[in-house]
Amino acid sequence: MKCQIEHIGTVDLSKPIDISIAINGTPNQVNAFHLPFAQITPFKEGDFIGSVEKGGPVNCYNVSFNPHGNGTHTECVGHISKAHHSVNEEVKEYSGKAILITVELVEINNGDRLLTLDAIKQKLSLYNITNPWAIVIRSLPNNISKKTELYSGNNPAYFEPEATEWLRLQGFKHLLTDLPSVDREEDQGKLLAHHAWWNYPNTNGDGRSITELIYVDDSIIDGDYFLQLHIAAMESDASPCRPLLYKIVED
Repeated sequence: MKCQIEHIGTVDLSKPIDISIAINGTPNQVNAFHLPFAQITPFKEGDFIGSVEKGGPVNCYNVSFNPHGNGTHTECVGHISKAHHSVNEEVKEYSGKAILITVELVEINNGDRLLTLDAIKQKLSLYNITNPWAIVIRSLPNNISKKTELYSGNNPAYFEPEATEWLRLQGFKHLLTDLPSVDREEDQGKLLAHHAWWNYPNTNGDGRSITELIYVDDSIIDGDYFLQLHIAAMESDASPCRPLLYKIVED
């Protein structure tokens, strides 16, 4: 099904490009921040078991997970604010134009690997960006092991705080990354890149979101796309998300 979208172009909604990592409830799953692994187990009550394979009449599974470490998730300013803000309340726009860029990680003196402001600005300078809405950043190296990586305790790569601040000032509303967090795993709770992106506590986030733990296959080329953020309706600071990209046919 093709759709003509004003100021964007033509997109074929029958050909989505899924850049999410699913919550799968098996040992072969991505995990970060020492959070428990997701579990998907059949409900049991008396003689009833919610598994057809195990003799039950239907499949009825309990799902236990933490969105911040068990797959692709979208978070709002409620992730760092004292006041309650849920992603269900804060994110009001789910579809728009996105720019995908690929950026090489930069290793600094202490061995940390960063997505730096200079590297991001250099890549974005190749594009004529008008009315910025979302930016999707694929980091290099880009191994498929990102879909099952055990990040906990391994000091994964993160964003230079100046980079998230600059992206906010350019007008981007949604930031998507394949990293487990825009901030360092251990930073004494400073979360500088989160604060810079939401300009918190100066504002309540202005409806901006961060989507972490995506995976963008190497076959997907950099450039403009139509993005849909499929966020589960949860009254929480973060929710599982299935972001879909669509190629744009310029008119």
